Amino acid sequence: MRSNPERRTALVDAAIEVLAGEGARGLTFRAVDVAAGVPNGTASNYFANRDDLLTQAGLRIHDRLGPDPKDLDQPPSEEFLTALLRLLRERLTADRTGYLALLELRLEATRRPALQEALTRRVRANLEENIALHDAHGLPGDPMVLYVAIGGLMLEQLTLPGVLPEDALEQVVRGLLSPGA
Repeated sequence: MRSNPERRTALVDAAIEVLAGEGARGLTFRAVDVAAGVPNGTASNYFANRDDLLTQAGLRIHDRLGPDPKDLDQPPSEEFLTALLRLLRERLTADRTGYLALLELRLEATRRPALQEALTRRVRANLEENIALHDAHGLPGDPMVLYVAIGGLMLEQLTLPGVLPEDALEQVVRGLLSPGA
């Protein structure tokens, strides 16, 4: 296997583009080579097999979609929580390709145990980090309920953007923090 880290990252990013545009069935070494603009056979020199490529794409997506630590330095409040969730929506919207590829990978993981195991570890670690961040910043609400609700909200807004109103995020936060209000 080749070890040029920049080339490997470019190939994984190209794989994410292919996943988002063509789905898991369209992800081939040849398609990745074309998307990355490299000679045929390059991707096969960097990844042992298709499963390896899928797993690397899944891990890379989480790096691309992760928060910027500078956005986390504010006092706890409902406004701060809402601002964090808006930033999440902006990151996912800005990297819609990454989010759509992640959805493709999650579906593919139902058929590939090794991919499911790798994604489960990564998503569980992300969830634990989110809960720790929530607790460390003294944010309001139940972090698990927020995680599930915001996950569903993002799925709707990024796959079927005309379903929910523009202020859906704010409505979800208000509803979760002030039930019955």
